[in-house]
Amino acid sequence: MILLRRLLGDVLRRQRQRQGRTLREVSSSARVSLGYLSEVERGQKEASSELLSAICDALDVRMSELMHEVSDELALAELAESAAATEPVPATAVHPMLNSVSVAGVPPERVTIKAPAEAVDVVAA
Repeated sequence: MILLRRLLGDVLRRQRQRQGRTLREVSSSARVSLGYLSEVERGQKEASSELLSAICDALDVRMSELMHEVSDELALAELAESAAATEPVPATAVHPMLNSVSVAGVPPERVTIKAPAEAVDVVAA
C-alpha cells in the first residue's frame, strides 16, 4: 500500500539534506519540535497544511515544488505497484518529465523502472 505521508516525508528529508541542513536547524526555523519533524520525515505523522507551509518556508522551497516532487514519486509508486514486478517499464512511460532525466549519465530512452516487492528502483537498461 502506498502511503502519502511516507512519500512526503522522503521528499522533505531529501530537500533538507540537499541543503546540508540538520533536523535541528529546520525544526527551529519552522518552529516545530525536533521530534515531530523527525516523525514527519519518517512518514510516521501526517503533516497539516499549516505545518507543511512552515517547513517549506524554513527550507525556502515552494509548497507547489514539494508537492510536484511528491506527485512524481506517487506516480512511480503506483506504476510499480500495478506492474507487480513482472516486467520493466520504460521510464518515459511513467511520466513525461522523465524524457529529460539522465540517470547516472544514461540517456532517458535506456532507463527502465523495475518494481521490486517493497520499493521502486530506477535502473539503466
